[in-house]
Order: sequence, then structure tokens, then C-alpha cells
Amino acid sequence: MADVDILVIGGGINGCGIARDAVGRGYSVLLAEMGDLASGTSSASTKLIHGGLRYLEHYEFRLVREALTEREILWAMAPHIIWPLRFVLPHHAGLRPAWLLRLGLFLYDHIGGRRRLPVTRVLDLRGDAAGRPLKSGYRKGFEYSDCWVQDARLVALNAVDAAARGATILTRTRVTKTVRTGDHWTVTLADMETGAVRTVTARLVVNAAGPWIDDVLRSVAGTPEARHVRLVQGSHIVVPKLYDHDRAYIFQNGDGRIIFAIPYEHDFTLIGTTDRDYSGDPAEIRISNEETAYLAAVASEYFERPVTAADVVWTYSGVRPLYNDGASKAQEATRDYVLKLAGDKNEPQMLNVFGGKITTYRRLAESALQLIEETIGRRGAPWTKGATLPGGDVPADDLEAYRARIVATRPGIDPALIARLVRTYGTRTEAILAGAAITADLGRDFGAGLTEAEVRYLLREEWVRKAEDILWRRTKLGLRVPKEAVAEIDSFIASLR
Repeated sequence: MADVDILVIGGGINGCGIARDAVGRGYSVLLAEMGDLASGTSSASTKLIHGGLRYLEHYEFRLVREALTEREILWAMAPHIIWPLRFVLPHHAGLRPAWLLRLGLFLYDHIGGRRRLPVTRVLDLRGDAAGRPLKSGYRKGFEYSDCWVQDARLVALNAVDAAARGATILTRTRVTKTVRTGDHWTVTLADMETGAVRTVTARLVVNAAGPWIDDVLRSVAGTPEARHVRLVQGSHIVVPKLYDHDRAYIFQNGDGRIIFAIPYEHDFTLIGTTDRDYSGDPAEIRISNEETAYLAAVASEYFERPVTAADVVWTYSGVRPLYNDGASKAQEATRDYVLKLAGDKNEPQMLNVFGGKITTYRRLAESALQLIEETIGRRGAPWTKGATLPGGDVPADDLEAYRARIVATRPGIDPALIARLVRTYGTRTEAILAGAAITADLGRDFGAGLTEAEVRYLLREEWVRKAEDILWRRTKLGLRVPKEAVAEIDSFIASLR
């Protein structure tokens, strides 16, 4: 008998989503991630739960419909890390005509079962606050709805829930070899910190390694000719906030692409993304000078105050592992997911997960489980729709009322700190604040309100091992915490391990 039913390779959104769904149906699950959770593509998104308005131009109606349907499902699952956001699309004379934008937005409003999100409306940018940061030539705009997500936290919460239901989550653990042995897989695992090696057996392996999926097939599973993914680089820049209202912008560019400008972490504006083919090691990806210049130029085409490279306070880049459908341009390659089983009928199977969007990860997991059921037998029924993620069980679905109650019951704790914790941990904020009457009870403040109590919680509950895990994935406090505090945080973590 195998040690586990399913071994998942990859701790990004797809791997963690599949692990959570599978263990909730009664399968035994082990997930192995060679780095930290969400340390690859899943923390490098544009942070949107969206249908992908521009995908309508490529006739990807099934993908858009599925993604639009998922927006409100995910919002209800995790209202502390997902919330609605209104987007302003200025009409740019000479690019897509106004009638085409209206048609696209009409479809966007109606093909995805929207219930709670408000509909599209036309804006007079000459009088609306959204027009003030823009150049005077932009007179008409359209405003529509999508959602914002703390992407890396979405990954972590899926892993937390999977572990709570019985899955084993191993971070900093590389799968170095998979071998078919009779009716199961023998999988070799290497601890990336200690070097310790062990083997486990599994009835089925899920390859959800993202940009490394072909590497796993070639070097781990022994499929030398694997060339299934097209690696596409997407980069973002972050600048001091460019405007004061709470809406985002979606800008058309002359090359057919669109760029977002989004309110970010209160004091900043996030601008992205790019689309260009990538051929290097995904772990080494960095924004190029050309990408920075491109993003700044597109933003400057619209904003009255130009954006320059000197304004940039932070950048990040990721590699999208798109299924290689032969598209001529990176921006035309499908964003849809493809699931493929590998193996003869009478031998253990490997399920390979290609592509996908963070918005559709839950549906991808359900589709994966259908194939898993057909392969190793059915256990439980689909269950994730309507099931909240950890911290998402907010009373009366009113996060603001919950925050106000915590503030009222803990008058000695900084209200701004409570607000950030609630927006990061939801109802699990109380586990961090347990036993604290005043802010000082939470221990040392490493900067920007990151306290010893929060670090202890993340060590205990969310597999953090380094300051980087906290500052750039579980939170984005790296934008505010002094650089000299990084060593202090690492030292504190080391003292607790």
C-alpha cells in the first residue's frame, strides 16, 4: 500500500488548490515545494481576481465566463484578502472604438453570473474624480468591476486549510526523482536546508510545478523531450501613489496590450504587466530596463504627471507557464489551463498541470479531481464552492464591523495595526492578539507594525523560515520595514526554531 494517495509537486496556487480539494474529499495528500509557498509565479501576479477583459478579443469565451463566475465565489471564500475594485477604462481615440468597448463590457457584465458586483457605467472624465490625474484629452471613460487579491496569501491559506484537513505540507523540499514501481510511484524527497533524503510512495503524482513543469518531466520523471510550456515574463513596477481615489485604471496601448495602474498598499501605485517570451531559469527572472521604460511610457501616455524610472520603489517579475499552443505572440498565447495524464492504462499516472490563472485555480482543482477520481477511484464530492478559507468566516460577512469590534474590545492596541491584521488574517487576527491588552504586549516591533507575536504566528501556522517569506509573501511589509531589520527578523526566527 502506498504511503499517500496523491503526491503534489509544487506549492503555488494550483498545487495548493488541488491539495486542499483532494484532502477535503478524503484522499491522503503530501505536497512538496522546493522553496517557500508562492515563491514563484503565484506571488508575481497583477493581484487581480478578474475575467480578463482583453481575452474576449481572442475569443476565449469559456475562460472568461469561468473566471467571471469565480470572482464572487472567491470573494465570499476570503473576504479579508479579496475585495471589489472598480476599474476606469479611458477611451483613447485612435485605438479600440467606443462601441467595441461598450460591447465588450456588456458581455463582461452578463456572461459570468454577476450578482453582487456593480455594473459598468459611462464616465465623463472632465467632471469625475477619476479624470483628474489624467491628461485633459481624455474625456470619456467606462467604469466596471473586478476584484483585488493578496495573491501569495491566497496560496498560503489554501495550504493552511489543506494541512488542517490532514494533508502534509513540506516546504523547502525538492522532489528529485519519481519512479513507477508496480502500481505506485516511489518518490525521492530532498530537504533543501538539511540535505536529508527520504522516499515516499504515492498512487498518483500531480506535477503542478508551474514554470518548472517541463524540468520535472525531464529530470525527475525521465521524459527527455518534454516541451509543453511557453514561458512568458510579466513584470511590474511600484511607484509612490499617483492619485488619491480608490479606483484602478486599465490603459490601452498602441501595441494592442493593456496596462493596469492600481492602488497598492495604501501609499503606492502598482503598474503592470508586460508580456514577453522568457528562456532563462525562472528563479533568476528580473525586470529589464526595457520593461521598466515600457511601463513608465504607457502610464505617462495617460497620467498628467509623467512616470519615470526614478520613481520606481520596487519591482517584481514572474514567469507565466502558459501551455504552448503555437501562438505567434506572447500576449496571444492562451491563458486557459490544460490538464494531461501521463502513463499507460495499467501503470501509475502523473497528472500534469499546464497554464491557468489565479482566478480559476479552484475550478482547475475541481477539473483535476475529476481526472484523479477516474484514475484512482472516487472518494468525496466537490466541496470547495461556499467553503471559506482560514480567516474568511467573518460574522455577517461584514469585515468592517468585525474590525470595529476588535478595535472596541482592545482599546490599548493601535487601531491601524488591527486594521492591517484584519485585512491580512481575517478572524485569525484574534490568535495573533491573544493575551495582549496593549500594543507592547505583542513584543518587539521590527518596523511597520510587524511584531514578535505576528512572526510567531507565521512560524507556527504558515511555514515561514525567513524574513523574506514574511516581508514579501505573507505580507508586503518589505515596502516599509527598514532594510536593517531583515537581519533582526532572521535572527529572531532562528532563535525560535
